[in-house]
Amino acid sequence: MEQELELSAVIGFQGKVNGGLILHPDNEHIIYPLGTTIVVRHIISRTQQFLRGHDNDISVITVSNTGKYIASGQKTHMGFQADIIIWDFDTLQVIQRLKLHKVLIQSLSFSHDEKYLASLGGQDDNTLVIWDVATGKALCGNPVGTNTANQIQFFNNSDSKLITIHNYGIRLWTADLINKKIQFQDVNMGQIKRVFSCVVIDPTDSFAYLGTKTGDIVEISLERALFKRFGPQKRLFSQGINCVNLLANGDLLVGAGDGTLAKIGSKDMLVKSEAKVIGAVTSITMTADTTHFFTGTSKATIYWCDSDKINPELRNTCHYERINAIAFPYEYSELFATCSLNDIRVWNMKTRQELLRIEVPGLECFSVQFMADGKSIISGWNDGKIRAFLPQSGKLFYAINDAHNHGVTALMPTTNCQRIVSGGMEGEVRIWRIGKQTQIMEASLKEHRGRVADVRINKNDTQAVSASYDGSCIIWDIKSHTRVMCLFESTMFKQIVYHPDESQLLTTGSNRKVTYWDCFDGQAIRMLDGSDSGEINALAITKDGNNFVSGGEDKKIKVWDYDEGICYYNGVGHSGSISKIEISPDQRYVVSVGSEGAIFIWHTPEKIVNKTQ
Repeated sequence: MEQELELSAVIGFQGKVNGGLILHPDNEHIIYPLGTTIVVRHIISRTQQFLRGHDNDISVITVSNTGKYIASGQKTHMGFQADIIIWDFDTLQVIQRLKLHKVLIQSLSFSHDEKYLASLGGQDDNTLVIWDVATGKALCGNPVGTNTANQIQFFNNSDSKLITIHNYGIRLWTADLINKKIQFQDVNMGQIKRVFSCVVIDPTDSFAYLGTKTGDIVEISLERALFKRFGPQKRLFSQGINCVNLLANGDLLVGAGDGTLAKIGSKDMLVKSEAKVIGAVTSITMTADTTHFFTGTSKATIYWCDSDKINPELRNTCHYERINAIAFPYEYSELFATCSLNDIRVWNMKTRQELLRIEVPGLECFSVQFMADGKSIISGWNDGKIRAFLPQSGKLFYAINDAHNHGVTALMPTTNCQRIVSGGMEGEVRIWRIGKQTQIMEASLKEHRGRVADVRINKNDTQAVSASYDGSCIIWDIKSHTRVMCLFESTMFKQIVYHPDESQLLTTGSNRKVTYWDCFDGQAIRMLDGSDSGEINALAITKDGNNFVSGGEDKKIKVWDYDEGICYYNGVGHSGSISKIEISPDQRYVVSVGSEGAIFIWHTPEKIVNKTQ
């Protein structure tokens, strides 16, 4: 039986779920979804706990008034039911799993007394349902009409009154939970047409303030179901308003799609103060006294702000686009580097804080490695250059211009730090001699006909092996620059690793197989079905060679026994395809990165760690 791989930590915040970043009422924890997982992080100690019960990406999350319950909803495939899960915050256990809606859960809201949960399906479902939290039973439900609804919200002082906001309209609902009936009233908006994106209700349930895609705020009277006024005066927020919240004095906080955070006076609807952050603002979550708030953005950043001055202070950052590679320094497990569509970042393994960011504007980094002496970080870029950076300052150390024609897709340094073997988009493998002042190309090996996906070097720096999308893997003699052996398979090779004793090679690729090869005669010894549903992109092997780890487009991390060829551990958490996996040099952690921009750090199972020590 496959066991679940234990998740140690996550470096990641997608920021794509509107209202997804929530400060728990205890003012000590922040809660946010990351793919299929909910992360509960202690603000001071930065310890993390994980809620894992969804089998697809989480689309919405909410917390009840006292913080006793968390509710989350997911998206799923067309025609299938989308689950809602109610969690107990203290035990982090599933209390209820609710199934009724199809395809997508659009919005969730707890009643003020925490007895009921209202849920709203996406546009394929477009149904409103009220659930009993204690029993998990649906009490009543109703289609919300042909006009797509975007959010549902209970009133602050009633468990029978709700509001839904739509693309072009607002409805007030009154539920009779004893007779299981629900009635609605449309708010009279006159000639005004708006796509409503978010809503907040004042503490007395007299007024509601709604953010619109147009970039303004609409105030309505809830008692009269009537439009009241627009705001702010003579100002529209670019790219629409994504979130809105109320301060204790009645002023409004809004977050816009262009990265604007603004405070708007409730009496005169004028902008009192504002600031810009990186990315579209998707969440504003306030402390209990509303003096401070956290805000999350679509560029995977979290800021801490003073409600009075609106002075965003960066608290958390991570990649927000796909990560292409990951690397540890030679025999050092305290930090690692990742490279992505935008930059190279160096992370502290314990604190999970970013230590260094290296950016080359407008360019994508395909591959990254540490030199064994720790004196430089080498990287391959889509402009065809190899760049080396100093590991503490991040300054450019040297660059090899025109290393490859269309991008450097793979590289590996020798352990004696004298050579780099690189592979390119055009299929060439090149060997570079690295000197103090000069970097000279020793050889250009042109036998692959497709992109070089991976390059590895053996322990004594005598041979290198390259894997290509054209279905060939070639073992090269580094010193004589000749081909030693060639392996062929009808697949696009994605990664290749040496077994530690270097008698065998392990490859994987688009055929979803993990193949063992004999280094002596180049024959395939064994083939394993690595995945049922997607290509395998990544492999890593333990120091003793007894186990290896794989990952790919099925979003699962699998830990295998090398000799038995059996998968014993399974890790689920990624919401995008896994692009690379590395095992830390001390063998205690498996680090995986993927297309969603998140970094997952897994505990290596104790049995495996003990064997490698």
